[in-house]
Amino acid sequence: MGDLAQRNQPQDQCQIDLQAHRAQYSALANKQYFNYGGQGPLAEVALGAIAAAYRKTQALGPFSGAVNGWVAEVRQDLRQAMAAELGCTAAAITLTEDVTVGCNIPLWGQDWQPGDHILLSDCEHPGIIATVQELQRRFGLEVSICPLMATLNGGDPAAVIGDHLRPSTRLVVISHILWNTGQVLPLKAIMATCQGFEQARQPVRVLVDAAQSVGVLPLDLTDLGVDYYAFTGHKWWCGPEGVGGLYVRPEIREALSPTYIGWRGILYGDRGQPAGWQPNGQRYEVATSAYPLYVGLQRAMEFQNQWGNAQARYDRLLALSAQLWQQLQGIPAVTCLRQAAPESGLVSFQLGDRRHGELVRHLESQQIYVRQIADPDCVRACVHYLTLEEEVAQLVGAIAQFCA
Repeated sequence: MGDLAQRNQPQDQCQIDLQAHRAQYSALANKQYFNYGGQGPLAEVALGAIAAAYRKTQALGPFSGAVNGWVAEVRQDLRQAMAAELGCTAAAITLTEDVTVGCNIPLWGQDWQPGDHILLSDCEHPGIIATVQELQRRFGLEVSICPLMATLNGGDPAAVIGDHLRPSTRLVVISHILWNTGQVLPLKAIMATCQGFEQARQPVRVLVDAAQSVGVLPLDLTDLGVDYYAFTGHKWWCGPEGVGGLYVRPEIREALSPTYIGWRGILYGDRGQPAGWQPNGQRYEVATSAYPLYVGLQRAMEFQNQWGNAQARYDRLLALSAQLWQQLQGIPAVTCLRQAAPESGLVSFQLGDRRHGELVRHLESQQIYVRQIADPDCVRACVHYLTLEEEVAQLVGAIAQFCA
């Protein structure tokens, strides 16, 4: 875990000027961008790395011994880069396309029996809810919802989850940072609650949707003790779309069966026939991927690490988030969902007249990008360490003008 210790060392100042750093992101040159929770911009160095990787495969021969050996190195290098950021081993990482694929692996990989119980929070993404509903239909599962949205400004999310566990609970599905309100859940306390549930007939596992936490929070998944952690590279890491990952706690890997199955996940025996599963996270990988995108994500992560460590970037993000939250308080027509400064880069707010869609369209006409959330009905603005203080002020000014 030496990489994690180095990553979390205090850093008094960053070695690269933020404006020079931002210049690599061409998407930020002509707009005020507050949609990092949907997709981050791609740095030119990452875009160039993707193009160079595609050219390399063509020069060597798209399906040749040289390219196949290079691809194996690319996959392993990306797993190691992810592991260094997440505080785990590379062997615990499965490479996926996105968060939803990562969540589907443990959702479908359980040995479900009729009457087994899945507990969801009331703040999960529709893609995950739809998957759970289909599991319920196919396997005769029990599904219930616990009210975590009500804990945004008070209450104990771990206690709420504990109150909703049943002896038949097999899986709890939550997000580390709630995508609609920006609340950071106390994941370590939630893990302790689920692991210590004495009435459980089987161990209660926890699946975490990490779409909004990876690239935001300094993370040590080994210390958190989480079971399954699904994430993507195209949001806060500002990588290319189409590359993500899944962490599976090594101690429970053998209890999770592969569902998507292909040549990357199997071991080979006589005459190249399948002879078992890979002994690590690779067992859940399937087949051919757009490997140059792997190079692009790794380069994007390396480029971010040139501007401070994970803690320094998170500290800046928090300061910007607090600035936005505080300035929004000065607009009488605006109510922030959170009553205290946010703990993430997601700042959600409501207008008194609920003209949220109209506001989003109005801002976009001025090259200011936010998004509307359906539940709760609100507007979400995302600040990143790349965000400038003057951009926050411009966003607030435009909202105030709209509300006047």
